[in-house]
Amino acid sequence: MRDNDKCWCKSETPYALCHKDFDLKLEELKKRGKIVPPRKLIKTKEQIEGIREAGRINSLILDKVAENIKAGITTEELDKIVFEETQKYNGRPAPLGYCGFPKSVCISVNNVVCHGIPSKKQVLKDGDIVNVDCTTEVNGYYGDASRMFIIGEASEEAKKLVRVTKECLDFAFSKLTPFMNVGDIGHHINKMARANGFSVVKELGGHGVGLAMHEDPFVNHTAKLGTGMVLAPGMVFTIEPMINAGKAGVYIDADDGWTVRTQDGSLSAQWEYTILMTETGAEILSK
Repeated sequence: MRDNDKCWCKSETPYALCHKDFDLKLEELKKRGKIVPPRKLIKTKEQIEGIREAGRINSLILDKVAENIKAGITTEELDKIVFEETQKYNGRPAPLGYCGFPKSVCISVNNVVCHGIPSKKQVLKDGDIVNVDCTTEVNGYYGDASRMFIIGEASEEAKKLVRVTKECLDFAFSKLTPFMNVGDIGHHINKMARANGFSVVKELGGHGVGLAMHEDPFVNHTAKLGTGMVLAPGMVFTIEPMINAGKAGVYIDADDGWTVRTQDGSLSAQWEYTILMTETGAEILSK
């Protein structure tokens, strides 16, 4: 592009004053053998505001779940709360109908790693640990986050797993800097989880998000430093470590084709944020 052309990011600003230095930085990294993001992964200011609003509403829906989750409630009842709360904000529960998923939210209990299907037969009880993974679409933009809940008094192992999983996510977030490699995230998470005697699920990870529920890049939570795509300002993605108390192996329940369980029956926990990479660090858009 010429310096005086309007920038490709639709800012109406001359290219030389907008993304020229950004593009030169990526070109330099590419010459050094780095994987750089295509322009479609760099969100415009308008898109970021839309994603921020979807993320805000997504967090409010999880707040409503937090107000209601308790022993004796069914996961089907929680699903209904998510559906109704989403409608209240003129949003759409993104999981509903996604590749045939039958419910508005994923609720994963104890040894379920992710993609648990809410059911009127599943009644939460004291000692359960529960992941509620909520994705909300508002005006074509997506926010995605999940939280863990401990029902009543859980075992010491369960409480430690939930706490350490959150600490892994928060530590990885604290290390985010523009133009780092996505693999650095997994390095930090895996190192901390293993130091606490836990294992990290390899097959599932975070992902780009914002204009669709799942975008590039894949965020591998067991990756190595210096690997994977460069995370440039304007990219939006999730970090969502799935950490097991036992071994890392998982399998998909053949009965429904969705529910992912730990291979050895051990407990699993997950926390998730939607994150915007900025020019100075990172911002949480939904949690």
